[in-house]
Amino acid sequence: MTKTILTGVDSSQTALAAAEKAAELAASYGGVLHICSAYSKASEDALESVRSSTASRVDAESLDKLTAGLSKASQDVAESVADVLRGSYPELTIEVSAVGGTPADVLIDKAKELDADVIVVGNKHVQGMSRILGSVARKIASEAPCDLYIAHTTRR
Repeated sequence: MTKTILTGVDSSQTALAAAEKAAELAASYGGVLHICSAYSKASEDALESVRSSTASRVDAESLDKLTAGLSKASQDVAESVADVLRGSYPELTIEVSAVGGTPADVLIDKAKELDADVIVVGNKHVQGMSRILGSVARKIASEAPCDLYIAHTTRR
């Protein structure tokens, strides 16, 4: 049975470190790594609002380009991370995607869609004893349909 490992990325070093751990896990299980980058749905919705309220004054094609740009920028981040990982894991099957929404919601939904075995996230933004888990990891831990692996991504 092939393991499906899912990780979320942005352009940060901590996201890359978590993705490296996800690739290591996927390779060790002979699995498939899915890299997903979330982009702000609020920004996309705001552009839609501008489109509907100012249709006569704003070029619809320009708004389409802006909306598509959100997805493309996110897709480019995921592709860049995949390219780095392919250098270290040339035999690993890596799939990439960009999805509008909050990082936690996107990863939860993607895990359901893929029937993922594990979601890998970093410990970015986890600070102090009062925050055992960061907000993304906390939400995923309570709602994910699979296991959650929190990679140590910050230096001690």
